[in-house]
Amino acid sequence: MEPTNLPTKIKVRGAKVNNLKDLDVDIPLNKFVAITGRSGSGKSSLAMGVLYAEGARRYLNALSTFTRRRINQMGKAAVDSVEYLPSALALRQRPQVPGVRSTVGTMSESFNILRLVFSRLGSSVCPNGHRVPPTLDVAENDGYVTCPTCGVTFMAPSAEDFAFNSAGACPTCGGLGQVCQLDASLIIKNEDQTLEEGAVASWHLPGRNFMPIVANAIGIPIDVPYKDLSEADKQRVLHGKKQYVAIDIPSSKGKIFHMDKAVYENAFAAVEDSMATSKNERTIAKLNKFYTFDTCPDCHGTRLNPKLLRQQLNGKNIAEVADLPINQLREFATTIVDWLPERMHKLGSDLVAELRLSLQPMVDLGLDYLTLSRPGDTLSTGELQRIQLGRTLRSATTGVLYVLDEPSVGLHPANVTGLIKAFRGLVAQGNSVVVVDHDTRIIGAADYVIEIGPGAGKNGGTVVDEGTVDQVAHSAHSLIAPFLNGTATLRERPQLAADALWQKGQLAIEVQHRFNIADVAVKFPKNRLTTVTGMSGAGKTTLVLDSLIPAIEADVDHRTLPRHVTHLDRAGIRHVVKVDSVPVGKNVRSTVATYTDILNRLRKLFAATPAAKAHGYTNSRFSYNVKAGACPMCGGTGQISLDVQYLPDITEVCPQCHGQRYNQETLAVKWHDYSIADVLALSVDEALPVFAEEAGIEQTLQTLHDMGLGYLLLGESTPALSGGEAQRLKLVSRIGKRQNGTLFIFDEPTVGLHPLDIQQLVKVFDQLLQQGATVIAIEHDLDLIANADYVIDMGPGGGINGGQLVATGTPAAVSETPGSVTGKYLKDQLALFGQRA
Repeated sequence: MEPTNLPTKIKVRGAKVNNLKDLDVDIPLNKFVAITGRSGSGKSSLAMGVLYAEGARRYLNALSTFTRRRINQMGKAAVDSVEYLPSALALRQRPQVPGVRSTVGTMSESFNILRLVFSRLGSSVCPNGHRVPPTLDVAENDGYVTCPTCGVTFMAPSAEDFAFNSAGACPTCGGLGQVCQLDASLIIKNEDQTLEEGAVASWHLPGRNFMPIVANAIGIPIDVPYKDLSEADKQRVLHGKKQYVAIDIPSSKGKIFHMDKAVYENAFAAVEDSMATSKNERTIAKLNKFYTFDTCPDCHGTRLNPKLLRQQLNGKNIAEVADLPINQLREFATTIVDWLPERMHKLGSDLVAELRLSLQPMVDLGLDYLTLSRPGDTLSTGELQRIQLGRTLRSATTGVLYVLDEPSVGLHPANVTGLIKAFRGLVAQGNSVVVVDHDTRIIGAADYVIEIGPGAGKNGGTVVDEGTVDQVAHSAHSLIAPFLNGTATLRERPQLAADALWQKGQLAIEVQHRFNIADVAVKFPKNRLTTVTGMSGAGKTTLVLDSLIPAIEADVDHRTLPRHVTHLDRAGIRHVVKVDSVPVGKNVRSTVATYTDILNRLRKLFAATPAAKAHGYTNSRFSYNVKAGACPMCGGTGQISLDVQYLPDITEVCPQCHGQRYNQETLAVKWHDYSIADVLALSVDEALPVFAEEAGIEQTLQTLHDMGLGYLLLGESTPALSGGEAQRLKLVSRIGKRQNGTLFIFDEPTVGLHPLDIQQLVKVFDQLLQQGATVIAIEHDLDLIANADYVIDMGPGGGINGGQLVATGTPAAVSETPGSVTGKYLKDQLALFGQRA
């Protein structure tokens, strides 16, 4: 008899991760559960910090020590108890950026199956050039085939032979599909400048700023515009031989530094030598700007050894099939079995079914416009996450807890339906799904909703509401309820009349033959908020990030426009500020206080106290990055790494300073009864009254508060901030200054934002507009799109089905445009909120 008392809920008791306040909550098992709440409220702490961390840790603890020491260890979560918790898998908001060898096919593993299909079912060519029809001999005789025309026996390519990351790689490009070479037009920054003025961009690399002096010493004129140099001198600048000369280098303070053997390094060598010695990713990315990347002349971008392309399947080689959009590839797959000899139909049917099955999750998740050959590093965050999710769906596991952090990131509303279908598929397989998200369609489709809050940081960490969608939507104290039931105010800004939209001027650009854009001419209203919308792969990034930004920057520097930009009118724009959601800072030493000007000002305040003066302490004493002020045990990081034999290092709070970063002598200095560590432990909102009389600090704090970041601690590590928090923090230095001639471009600024926080973001945009800025946002979120002055909708689909202008105009106008997928969903959103737009 089957047991009837199986647990139905995960029971979390006493959760204290980050800002969670001794949280008790029950999470239904074998259901689709949505966790929502304001940015910083603690929802990710519950999902990732408790459920996933504990589920993964317990699973790892069941493995052997030999296995565990090869896997990153999870520390025990700060929670009293978690009962009935399954093994957990997480799909994070930021999947790891794929390497240059990754493609959609390798990441989804569909290319592995395609390789098998070609090796088993393909038509080979014998060494004498005769086409051999498909044969079971490949499967039955270990790949040996006898040519029916000339009788020669040969080995047909195996599945491994079709792998461009190993045996099947093109010998010219090594399986990368492209070759790179230095481009003189990128190395010479401005031909109108002299060498002395900095015409050679590669001589601006570290350690080469004195190269014009060396060039002068070997007889190259450095006071003549580069374009006026003789061809011989230009060749010496670009490719001159390495030689040693004695030079004198004047310093900024008038001193002279003599070098007996200064080496002349030509403009090309400066890049090549730097590339040969650099391992830093940011440096390599900077050096890559001097190279042009062209399609490999031998494999023509297929990555494969050209010999392999002789193998065919129903008239197509493996590169041609991998270049088909997934929806067309699935159709092509249905033709394969009929093409095969009858005795191969059974094998063919099995392999084709496996191939189509591997592609189905990507179709369900709205990725059917992608090709298996598409490079992984060209995909958006949302596309990467959905490929990861699609691979998970294929595994057909059961009894697993899936924790997903913001799966709607980068997702067009039209694709949310497929995402919800995927969640229901996981639940149907016997799994539990917990999703942290703000998208009201995802929340509205959940079996159960848990709302964390009510505020952020110290004001969050409790359960505000929980229950079915209907219960939460009609709750008086739920913050998400007004956005579920349509009683919130959707549009926070007045809609400009059509004649007022263009009063301040317009930017205009025309793009031809760039990825899926054939010929598109677009104009953006100046000093207005424009959203660029459309399905994933519609061409938004190509238009804005890959065309508009480089074109404006080139025009400002008097350089040639990118080849694919045929026209540009920048309407007086002089500066472009791209604000993305990449975390701020690289390590724990970067905090809110260091990223803003707050810590520098605090150091001056503490250095001016009587106690500091009595000890002779200067400003630097109050920096935790300086030995004099830092805790001697942790060196100012507030944490230490413990070397555990056979296991990865474990990070713990420093036992000497208890995370305060400073040594005891520095902490003894007080300003208004606060030590420097006490101040860094304050939230922005807590610090505001404390520094009401300190104009410089108070102004920055007020800006942070106005941006909805009042809950952040001054000492909070910036790399740990969410994408939305990172974007707003990057704007702190910009608010309150004139921004005439500045274009702000936001790439999905609503990442990680609750609808209430999106309202706050709209107010931030308004501040920038009032300061004279022009704002363009690439966006999928309907709430933000509804608040735009102007919408540019691209599509109609993605990939080969995109790249066109589908609709332009006010949100209301786009919502009424037939053929606009974005417009369809925007119209529903406007209707839900009862014309509040």
